[in-house]
Amino acid sequence: MKLDYKKTFYVGLAFFLITLFWQTYDSVITKILIDKFGMNQTWSGLIMALDNVLALFLIPLFGLLSDKQKSKRGRRTPYIIVGTIIAAFAFMALSFSDHYQTAKLETETSVVEDYQLIQDDNITQTEWFTIQTAINTEWTGLLNDGIITQEKYNSIDSEIISAMDQFLVDNDITQLEEDQLKELFYDHVNQRAWIETSQSPTVFVVFVVNLLVALLAMSIFRSPAVALMPDVTIKPLRSKANAVINLMGTFGGILAIVVLTIFSLDNLSYVSYAPAFITVGVLMLVLLGVFLWKVKEPKLVKEREALDIKLGLTEEAEAEELHESLEDLSKDKRKSLFLILASVFLWFTGYNAVTTKLSDYAPKVLEMGFSMPLLIAQGAALIAFIPIGIIATKIGRRKTILIGIIMLTLCFGSVYLLTPDTAFIMYIIFALTGISWATINVNSYPMVVELAKGSDVGKYTGFYYTFSMAAQIMTPILSGFLMDIMGRKILFPYAALFVLSSFVTMMLVRHGDAKILKKDSVLESFDVDMD
Repeated sequence: MKLDYKKTFYVGLAFFLITLFWQTYDSVITKILIDKFGMNQTWSGLIMALDNVLALFLIPLFGLLSDKQKSKRGRRTPYIIVGTIIAAFAFMALSFSDHYQTAKLETETSVVEDYQLIQDDNITQTEWFTIQTAINTEWTGLLNDGIITQEKYNSIDSEIISAMDQFLVDNDITQLEEDQLKELFYDHVNQRAWIETSQSPTVFVVFVVNLLVALLAMSIFRSPAVALMPDVTIKPLRSKANAVINLMGTFGGILAIVVLTIFSLDNLSYVSYAPAFITVGVLMLVLLGVFLWKVKEPKLVKEREALDIKLGLTEEAEAEELHESLEDLSKDKRKSLFLILASVFLWFTGYNAVTTKLSDYAPKVLEMGFSMPLLIAQGAALIAFIPIGIIATKIGRRKTILIGIIMLTLCFGSVYLLTPDTAFIMYIIFALTGISWATINVNSYPMVVELAKGSDVGKYTGFYYTFSMAAQIMTPILSGFLMDIMGRKILFPYAALFVLSSFVTMMLVRHGDAKILKKDSVLESFDVDMD
């Protein structure tokens, strides 16, 4: 039995384009919602959580529908075709709303002009006074034109304009004072953009509708795309095949970051994101074309079924496997399962908050692009998979996860101490972050399914995804709410606290840490959940 790597590669193109989409979505949409449409952190987090809300309900639905599908192209391929085409065109259509909103801010407000001014590293006190005056003039004009109320103007005057005075009284502005001034300025441009959006909401409505169409389309084929690999691969080789699929998913995410870097879209706020939307959309369609050219699902399924019969891997043989339901688990095993799932919820809460909000945090707090730290993290994780697998084999999954939790907590906690002058350390921190997250991710999913037997593996996989998705639904909203109240710098302490909390729950786990069998090949070290 040898895996057909070429066939698996082409089957994995569907997963490749999925991760290409999601990495771009996570990186760009948050910035557009906050900077161009003026949404606060809480509401932007709510919209960013929509994909996981939809996924929670629609992924199982379309997985079930594809199971029952009968067509000349097979069970999964029709969903992949329809979902990819709709998602790609809807994603490209976002560039129109993005363009119109940017043009509106440039012509109707001084937001873009003032923003460009504060990008100067050597901005003087006189220039800050000029910016403060421009802010006051703009909001006074809105008041005189009846666009805002006196109460709203008083709020702006107290929270932004007058607040700037305390940092401008000294002749020399310290780095800390300049950081505070920039935070006040970002509050101004955010609220100013929201006024523009609320006065003429059509562009925003079109943007959100396009976004919902893209998210719905991605939900149509995510489950069928993942299910295609087991459909065309015999069971003993699915571990290796899953490793190939996961590697392709990682490279899809890396490609998205490279696209953003090439077009210099990872730092500045008021730029056109059309190159990213169009490039990713076109790539999705091209990858779909290659997939359809090389993957003939009905033929591959028949070949797998024939091989199953030849090797005695029929459904009747699989039905003889041991089966143990959740109710049949011992009390200790059930407790360990719930503790592992609680840990999954906690560390996804911390990690996903960072990945969702980093594109807003890095440029505005550290004055650096967000794409390179993410790229370094992905690269470090790839390099670390094999050593992590070896370490887990020697000391166990649980201890390995605990080491990863400590490392990730320290990484997130240390980012709070960085300033624009020390932002370069972010590259080192995120290399360690990638290794830490891989350390946790490689071992957590196997611990969950270790407690399952026979046909319950799918059910336990569902438990894992339910808890991870629940965290990814909650955390953009909760972290955004705290950032609105306490400022952007609360992001990494928030993440560190939740990751550290998972250390406590994992310490109490007593099962799921069975001896890990030696991998048949180096590639199988990548057979992990990559979500």
